[in-house]
Amino acid sequence: MNEKHIQQVLEIEKQAQEIQDSARREAQEIPVKAEQEAQALIAKAKADAHEEVRKMIASAQSNDASDQVVENAASRNSEFEALARKNFDKAVAFVLERVIGRA
Repeated sequence: MNEKHIQQVLEIEKQAQEIQDSARREAQEIPVKAEQEAQALIAKAKADAHEEVRKMIASAQSNDASDQVVENAASRNSEFEALARKNFDKAVAFVLERVIGRA
C-alpha cells in the first residue's frame, strides 16, 4: 500500500471513531432527557390538578358548600396524583420512544 492509501484508511478510521463517540454520548443523554421530560409531564399534571382544586375551593366558598367541595377536591387531587404515579412508566417509555425517533 502506498502512503496515500494508508492516510485514507487512517482518516476513515478516525471519522468512524468520531461517529461512534458521538453516538455513545447521545445514547448516554437519552435517559437523562427522558427523565426530565417525564418529570415535566408529571409536574404539569400536578399543577393542573392543583389549579382544578383551587377553582373547586373558590367555588365552594362562594356557594357555602365548602366541606363537600374540599373533600371532592382532595379526592380528585389524590386521584390525579395516583394517576400520575401510575402512568409514570408509560410517560418515560413514551418520551424515550420520542427521543430515539420511534414515535
